[in-house]
Amino acid sequence: MMDTEGSEIRMDDLNGTESAKAEDGQIWTFTVRAFDPPLRPERTVTANYDCFAEDVKVGDELIVDGGMMRFVVIEKIGPDVICHCTDPGLLLPRANLTFWRDESLVRERNAMLPIIFSKDWLDIDFGIEEGVDFIAVSFVKSAEVIKTLKSYITAQSPGSQTAVVAKIESIGSLKNLKEIIQASDGAMLGRGDLGAQIPLEQVPSVQQEVVRLCRKLNKPVIIASQLLESMIEHPIPTRAEVADVSKAVAQQADALMLSSESAMGQFPDKALTVLTSVSLRLRTDSKRKNTGMQLTFPLFHLPRPLGSPRRYVIQLREWVSANKLKADAIFVYRKTGQTTSLLYRNRPDCPIYAFTPSASIRRSLILQWGLIPFCLDFSDVVESNLNRTFSLLKARGMIKTGDLAIVVSDIKQSIQAIKVP
Repeated sequence: MMDTEGSEIRMDDLNGTESAKAEDGQIWTFTVRAFDPPLRPERTVTANYDCFAEDVKVGDELIVDGGMMRFVVIEKIGPDVICHCTDPGLLLPRANLTFWRDESLVRERNAMLPIIFSKDWLDIDFGIEEGVDFIAVSFVKSAEVIKTLKSYITAQSPGSQTAVVAKIESIGSLKNLKEIIQASDGAMLGRGDLGAQIPLEQVPSVQQEVVRLCRKLNKPVIIASQLLESMIEHPIPTRAEVADVSKAVAQQADALMLSSESAMGQFPDKALTVLTSVSLRLRTDSKRKNTGMQLTFPLFHLPRPLGSPRRYVIQLREWVSANKLKADAIFVYRKTGQTTSLLYRNRPDCPIYAFTPSASIRRSLILQWGLIPFCLDFSDVVESNLNRTFSLLKARGMIKTGDLAIVVSDIKQSIQAIKVP
């Protein structure tokens, strides 16, 4: 996955230094002027947007990195915004900047910014050429941006499997949330940037709504940003952060994504280990034993698989929604179509093993909840495919003799229940 930089106001790279400490009461200058490193005045930071100072007023609050530091604007001198530090902290390269006035976000200052910059289009061209699986678009405000990018990918690389993920991280995203998610191939909730644009107490309810809507619309959803923020500097997280991760898992988001913890933190491997162990533990504890497959949304609300006869959908509904079977696993053989999404969207208790001959499809399936995908060539003979996959999974300890598996194939458009030999 790659993402675009998008219409975010950021600090520069601090002339190659790792950080700069802003102390309480210090005066700092934020400007659009460029300086050669030896000539840069002390406590001066360059912003990446030429109109940075135009809509700012004396008395506005400058919020750095979603609230990690705060400054108050005390004077404007041409392109320079003079600020007084009220909440000290560590200024980091490329940190985002937002202004607040009367407890509301000052939105006018970046109203003219395009969602996809010229630099972004160059990055997108590079991603298409390299065959990335997902392009995540930052600060999406409308579905049209997603549709435009999809058309561009198709024009640049006909037959491309590259999917488009909408990053939900601004007020503009929330205004058109359903349309944006419908147009995209998935969504990523960027809580850090979003938390700099809406009151903090609204972030949990927005997260819940984004996850709910993505599940209803059958799109994968990623929860990102500040999951284990303290592990940037410490080898263990806070208990509150562990609870936050657990909440995202309990909401049944498809994926969790670290940000600064792995990008610049001192303990990236430990952060990933914590994220994995907490997620797996909660998943194990939450399984309802001996109750079969638990459904949150009725299957009759799901879209019909492309090219499949109506009886296939009816049969799938009968097998799963009636809850007659207590399956140990689901096997999906997929060349094309929406078979896997029909199943993972309902969050069954048993794992879903997906098999496809396409490496790009296998990689894209990794993002979907509960799916363990394999790249495997198979024939039109279901029995031959079953024998190969039984051997593969038994050798890895993923299934055992006597397990009950539901087998779904979009090759023969068939569904059957089989005991593992």
